Amino acid sequence: MNAIPTPSDIQTRPMAAALCMIGAMVLLGFVDNFVATVAEEISIWQFLAVRASMAIPLICLMSMMGLGTMRPKRFWAVAVRSLLTATGLMLYFGSLAFMPIAQSLAGLFTSPIFVLLISAFVLKQTIGKWRVIAVAIGFSGILLVLGVQDGAPGWIMMMPVAGGLIYATGSMATRILCSEESTISMLAGIMIVQFVIGTLALVGLTIWAPVVPDGADGFLLRGLVWPIETVFPYIAMQAVISVAGVFLLIRAYQWGEASQVSVLEYSIMIFGPFFAWLLMGQSITPIMMAGIALIMVAGGIIAVRSKE
Repeated sequence: MNAIPTPSDIQTRPMAAALCMIGAMVLLGFVDNFVATVAEEISIWQFLAVRASMAIPLICLMSMMGLGTMRPKRFWAVAVRSLLTATGLMLYFGSLAFMPIAQSLAGLFTSPIFVLLISAFVLKQTIGKWRVIAVAIGFSGILLVLGVQDGAPGWIMMMPVAGGLIYATGSMATRILCSEESTISMLAGIMIVQFVIGTLALVGLTIWAPVVPDGADGFLLRGLVWPIETVFPYIAMQAVISVAGVFLLIRAYQWGEASQVSVLEYSIMIFGPFFAWLLMGQSITPIMMAGIALIMVAGGIIAVRSKE
């Protein structure tokens, strides 16, 4: 969910940008809750492969409508960025079978914090006091959210945080390697990578045939399941709504200032848990709420004080 540079030839429309971003977060916060339902029947690998096979034609249609070319200017750059971003999202999706969406989102949205750390310690860039404060606040929030174990193994709890780290490297690749690439080509790249990885993993798991736990516990180890009529509607809904959500997100960054609309991106940490409570009966403890609030504050500081 990285910032997309605002094209100079598009007029700034703050209200429309804000509505697009909030709309995108409502859609994504709603539809991601159904990954846990899909996890009861199939694997993350089949989910990603089938979802991508539906999303790619939609992206082609968006390209034909004039929203951007699917052909990258530098194939290797888009491939690197797509692999990193797709891997980060796979870890996030994988965690949804084992923990409340609030925890998964909190882990994924550590990515701006990791971007700062990568900038400081890998790229040797200077970061100001406000962004140092943001990192401290953000990691305090991570500790609070992940401190609520609910019986989940430690490595499972770290999956969305690892996803946030890898997603952050994808964000850095977007800025450094893919600044001249179209959003459509990068979105298509993510879906193609997810399709390839999902398909290869399904082949490998079918050959390996490991012992698979029942229900959602088998989300990471389950091979090909067919037919999938019970979960197919949820996957189709995920593909369509995700593409629509990303389209609105793109529009938000095209029409608004990145520092302003990126703060609204954190509203998914409200909408996601709200729909989880409404649809799935998931509850959020006061400690988790405090941790989520700290992560949102950290993200807001990073967005508003982007150069301090």
